Amino acid sequence: MNNISAYALEIDDLTVAYNSKPALWDVDLRVPQGVMMAIVGPNGAGKSTLIKAALSLVPRTAGTVRFFGQPYDKARSMVGYVPQRSSVDWDFPTTALDVVMMGLYGRLGWFRRPSKATRQAALQALDQVGLADFAQRQIGQLSGGQQQRVFLARALVQDASLYFMDEPFAAVDAVTERAIVAVLHALRARGKTVIVVHHDLQTVSEYFDWVALLNVRLIASGSVANTFTQDNLRRTYGGRVALIDQHNENIVQLPNTASAQAVGFGD
Repeated sequence: MNNISAYALEIDDLTVAYNSKPALWDVDLRVPQGVMMAIVGPNGAGKSTLIKAALSLVPRTAGTVRFFGQPYDKARSMVGYVPQRSSVDWDFPTTALDVVMMGLYGRLGWFRRPSKATRQAALQALDQVGLADFAQRQIGQLSGGQQQRVFLARALVQDASLYFMDEPFAAVDAVTERAIVAVLHALRARGKTVIVVHHDLQTVSEYFDWVALLNVRLIASGSVANTFTQDNLRRTYGGRVALIDQHNENIVQLPNTASAQAVGFGD
């Protein structure tokens, strides 16, 4: 019997609470295969928590999550994850190449010596993100943007079907952001599903074709064209964001600094 679902990710009735305070409440979400989706919402909306709960990195109070119709323990090899850069210990004494090869340990096992083919696959992944020349560089000696690209390479080498990226553009320069976007678009072109926690509303329409608007509860989800609307943004951000249509493109205007901060970094 074929259990593969038409959806890359199915979430039902997901609730997560910290110290009895809900971080997510009764979230239902369907993500089709082959889309590039942004998860957007204000600080404290539960964006990163949604990813972590889906991957069983934080406990769920209630709810179920399935990947391609299967629970995570059976679909683990189909899922790649790039955490927030701030959550990584960059002082750990390891090279960029070693970090990328860690993405293959699920297949290799932790005690098998990496083969020549494994090493070559890791080098190719570093080349994809423009860091082949930095393979032997200690990870802490790389710039913030380079570190982010190393972790992207680690996810790429897994050759997953679904990729989670937790704020991959946070604190990187414009060149690195464009490079990461190009890699993610290439993944989508190959039929992969990419889910990104994202904070910059002005680039949602440019980078993504699917969006989930979250503020503890799921406000709306669907194609960017149908979902990334003025009404849904007001419901998500409490009326602090105005969306206007100019030259047939959605452009987000932030009326003041406080609103800009509300749309900034964080969960």
